[in-house]
Amino acid sequence: MAATQMQGRGPPKGNIELFSPTYFAACGLGGIVSCGPTHTAVTPLDLVKCRRQVDANIYSSNFSAWRSIFAKEGLRGVFFGWAPTAVGYSFQGAGKYGFYEVFKYYYGEKLFPNANKTVVYLGASASAEFLADIALCPFEAVKVRMQTTLPPYANSLREGWGKVTAKEGLGGLYKGLYPLWGRQIPYTMVKFATFETTVNQIYKTLGKPKESYNSLQQTGVSFLGGYIAGIGCAVISHPADVMVSKLNAERQPGESGGKAMSRIYGNIGFRGLWNGLPVRIAMIGTLTAFQWLIYDSFKVSLGLPTTGGH
Repeated sequence: MAATQMQGRGPPKGNIELFSPTYFAACGLGGIVSCGPTHTAVTPLDLVKCRRQVDANIYSSNFSAWRSIFAKEGLRGVFFGWAPTAVGYSFQGAGKYGFYEVFKYYYGEKLFPNANKTVVYLGASASAEFLADIALCPFEAVKVRMQTTLPPYANSLREGWGKVTAKEGLGGLYKGLYPLWGRQIPYTMVKFATFETTVNQIYKTLGKPKESYNSLQQTGVSFLGGYIAGIGCAVISHPADVMVSKLNAERQPGESGGKAMSRIYGNIGFRGLWNGLPVRIAMIGTLTAFQWLIYDSFKVSLGLPTTGGH
């Protein structure tokens, strides 16, 4: 992946020099714009999912859950936990997208200019997510405690943060960091590598270079590539997500994690690990597609090129 390949996109239309500190900062800001609002928008889904993972019998369905919560607490109850979600995933978005662009440039252009592109995408996304999750973890810790306890552990981000740090110190906010890395890093590697590869293939199939298409057409390709990448993310992470849900719902007191997983797998089998996959594909595919659409639209608004297709 020689430097001339990346520079072949031509100069940016705006005043931001490609691969400058300002460029990387702009990409980080684009990550905030793309991740914060989209994750906040699906807070109602996340709230019910988290509660049902902890207590499988608390609601009979998602719709009955929303009806019950809305009847008791109104719209605020349906979006309970939105603040740590918005702040946490905004920070994560800045790190995920901003550092991805940094690492992709330095790995692919400076350190390993002859490396396979897919390897560069995988390495850059893994490095970026490693850092992004350090920013996300405290807010995720507060969010989960707020959403999974009844009555709620706290009613606001400030209250929850204060309670955790008062009892457990700052370390209490990072108890879930290793599992978060274990879940998010493979997910993000698939998200970025699949997106880049898909977008490249779309332009190859169309038979014209990316620069021959207008901004609207290019962001349309980003949306399609993002949806396909989201499908990959959903598929690769679904068995683990099902197992986590089952562990939260069915793990017996004093039972080790390994023994519980063996028992659960014995009950549901390999096919059971894929229960609910179509719904997860629809949710994550759509979420990922809109994130890439918003991110690349933001870049275009600054006169920067869209991602991929080089």
